Amino acid sequence: MKSLEEDELCFPHLLNSSCKKTMRPHFESLLTYILLSSISLLTVTLNLLVIISISHFRQLHTPTNLLLVSLAVSDFFVGLIVFFQIMLLDGCWFLGDLMCIFYTFLLYIITCASVGDMVLISVDRYVAICEPLHYANKVTQKRVKICVCLCWTCSAFLLTLLLEDHLKEPGRNNSCFGECVIVINYIAGLADLFFTFIGPVTVIIVLYMRVFVVAVTQARAMRSHAAVLPLKFSLTITAKKSEVKAARTLGVVIVVFLMCICPYYCVSLSGQDTFLNVSSATIVIFVFYFNSCLNPLIYAFFYPWFRKSMKLIVTLKILQPGSCEQNLL
Repeated sequence: MKSLEEDELCFPHLLNSSCKKTMRPHFESLLTYILLSSISLLTVTLNLLVIISISHFRQLHTPTNLLLVSLAVSDFFVGLIVFFQIMLLDGCWFLGDLMCIFYTFLLYIITCASVGDMVLISVDRYVAICEPLHYANKVTQKRVKICVCLCWTCSAFLLTLLLEDHLKEPGRNNSCFGECVIVINYIAGLADLFFTFIGPVTVIIVLYMRVFVVAVTQARAMRSHAAVLPLKFSLTITAKKSEVKAARTLGVVIVVFLMCICPYYCVSLSGQDTFLNVSSATIVIFVFYFNSCLNPLIYAFFYPWFRKSMKLIVTLKILQPGSCEQNLL
């Protein structure tokens, strides 16, 4: 059998046990590195701006924005994880089995938490639009914080159960040095698919269909009665329009999220193990990660308060005394 050349191996000094690199054209490799690096830097920067904005300015301390902070935190970590993904482009993992488990564990927790945040956002908009009189009592900052903490905790617990064998024996499925392969059994895979994709996505779609129907009905009612309502009801109309606009904006976030994660889960449903197969999974992974970069761009497009807060942060005016009381709405 002809021996492999050293530059084709992940670990040239381990000729008999090293994994082989995925050899690709130089231009393709360079373009992929540039794209992933740009996505990583942009994702980290934009989501950090979201976190700072909502955390610093008291006017933005609303239950809905707390959910956006949780989503921004998960997206921020996705930006950091992209750096790990860059190392896998040539099919080699150089950080060892423990870091492989940590990388996979963190990626799965972030994904689960993001899906959970989307469910919570859908519930928040459902109550705001469909039960507006009870919104202030049902959706409080304390309850939202508890729900967010439960979301992250349950994600970690679920993944601990799924990856229990790998946590006990890292690298158990690796066939050579330089691999980062995580395999879960069929039953666990079905449970993961249901709890992190099928179930949450069903809830999101059902809730937002209801929100859409009610929002359209309310919008028509407001337009038809706008001319005859007394002036004292104008604030109520404005408030309802604000809630509908927020529902529309967050609806865009959810739709974009579903469009970005569906290709990844479609691969999972097909039963093909292509997660680390660079040639077949590059586009899927690119779309999957790019969603975390899109969310802040959606906020910047739809939310004037985010554009104002970014300007204050970039110009360092948030360092001035009393800047947290700035009016952004």
